Amino acid sequence: MPGGRLSQQERQQIALGLADSLPYAEIARRLDRPTSTVTREVMRNGGPTAYRADLAHRATERRAHRRRPASSRGPGAVPQSHGRDPEAVAEYEETLTTVFMQSGTPKMMARVLACLCISDAASLGASELVQRLQVSPASVSKAVAFLEEQGLVRRERDERRRERYFVDDDVWYQSMVASARGTAQIAETARQGVAVLGPRTPAANRLENIARFLDFVSESITRAAEQAREVLHARPAPTSGDTGRPSPDDE
Repeated sequence: MPGGRLSQQERQQIALGLADSLPYAEIARRLDRPTSTVTREVMRNGGPTAYRADLAHRATERRAHRRRPASSRGPGAVPQSHGRDPEAVAEYEETLTTVFMQSGTPKMMARVLACLCISDAASLGASELVQRLQVSPASVSKAVAFLEEQGLVRRERDERRRERYFVDDDVWYQSMVASARGTAQIAETARQGVAVLGPRTPAANRLENIARFLDFVSESITRAAEQAREVLHARPAPTSGDTGRPSPDDE
């Protein structure tokens, strides 16, 4: 965590900021901390409505005490390449997990997704996830099934017929398009209610407004996702020195 762990006084300032309905970014600015630090602190300690500074401080001390014996054994420790700081990587993985949870992803599923996202290979096997997350194989299986249903993860079998789970480069495009389809379905269902409740009635007008709003949002999301995919996945134009022959990566 940048700047070390939060002090009890900083946690009290966070609680005061939440009581004043300040956004996380403003609380973080006053503490001279990253916004992600404040977000993670609040979400792992009851959320914005139930956060208590003293309880959060004691919970952090208990977690730190539990980790000491485990860290000496290192059952879930992941060797880091490219000169990475293992503690910084672990802190970032926790931050990413918290952000996924804020977006509505259940905790176990968020942990699996974050773990896959920070893997250089963007893929891990079930046994690797079990070891890294220190959870049961059943928990991993359930999380992967959920993420696969959401279009966030795909699975393949290697040469030994063992399953590996992948996060593709266009996973967020697929997720956005799926979300837009779900939004469009809600809009269509709302519009069906107009005929049932009777045109020009208050309830029908409300549903019509909902349908129009969600139609616009769905179309906008789909259009933006497609445009972003075209731009980000476009290959650079060949230079004058190019021979027109495909590179090894293209073959």
